[in-house]
Amino acid sequence: MKQPFRIGISSDFYEEAREHLEAVVQARFPGSGEIQCAVLDTPDKVARPEQLNQFDAIFALSTKVDEESLRGVDRLAIVARWGVGYDRIDVDALTSADVALAITPNGVKRPVTEAILTFLFALAKNLPMQDKLTRAGLWRGDLPKLGLSIKGTVLGSVGCGNIGREMFSVCRHLGFARLLACDPFVKQEQVRELGVEMVDMDTVFRESDFVTVNTLLNQATKGLVRESHFRLMKPSAFFINTARGPIVEHSALVRALSENWIAGAGIDVFPVEPPPKDDPLFTMDNVIVAPHAMAWTNDIMRDNGHEACDNVIAVSRGEAPAGLVNRAVLERSGFQAKLKRYHT
Repeated sequence: MKQPFRIGISSDFYEEAREHLEAVVQARFPGSGEIQCAVLDTPDKVARPEQLNQFDAIFALSTKVDEESLRGVDRLAIVARWGVGYDRIDVDALTSADVALAITPNGVKRPVTEAILTFLFALAKNLPMQDKLTRAGLWRGDLPKLGLSIKGTVLGSVGCGNIGREMFSVCRHLGFARLLACDPFVKQEQVRELGVEMVDMDTVFRESDFVTVNTLLNQATKGLVRESHFRLMKPSAFFINTARGPIVEHSALVRALSENWIAGAGIDVFPVEPPPKDDPLFTMDNVIVAPHAMAWTNDIMRDNGHEACDNVIAVSRGEAPAGLVNRAVLERSGFQAKLKRYHT
């Protein structure tokens, strides 16, 4: 009898995204049968070999999978990330272990774009200040400054991949004077139809009224945004990060805000999550902060879940997943043997 295809759901889903993935999984994989689901218990958010070897696939939210996690693992065929960031996943180690990594780009791009725009409008219109003033019994004549109109301003992005392009696609209709981006992997002709100008990183920071971060966290982008970049920004400009905290030197961001090099910031991500309660950003009136949940909507929960399931289902049928990251794994005989095992 053919062995059931087993899927492990990392336990952090039950802590951080209660009932959201489970609802999709129950709908896509009802009851027991050829595909079975179980909890992958990772209280410290680190997967271990003896756990991974029980499964053909795992759904991962923020669980870490590294070289040590994969030592001696020969059953696992796919790690399906719920989302697009995979800074806690060792991609090279997965490839060497004949394991695919798949992400959910389609489910993420619109909710993250909306999160960016929420920050952008709230900062431009002084929303926190207006709320605080009104609650204090004051009125518009007491406002220390007016809001900013979006029309005629410049929007910049560090990164111009899946999310960056979705952001520009929406924002091109809002009246921005220019759309700027820096990305070493994107050529001008790839984004010309969006009206995006590909420039260097210094130009993005120097000329933008809103600088957004839309790049993956990896060794090349860790600490990418530094003090020198914040010093280039206009005093009237805003900084928005919905990507990953470690991409930005946090101390430089704190200084830029506390010394008014820039007008304000919208921050959804931190170097350590959850951040310490004494993070200096929490005492500043020119910052809007969120718990890495600005993009967490009913739609992203549903769509990420379905896309992650589709990736797993493809492998269970002996096919490559649509959201495959490490395409080099397709050339490995060990991974092909796993696909053949599921296909037969």
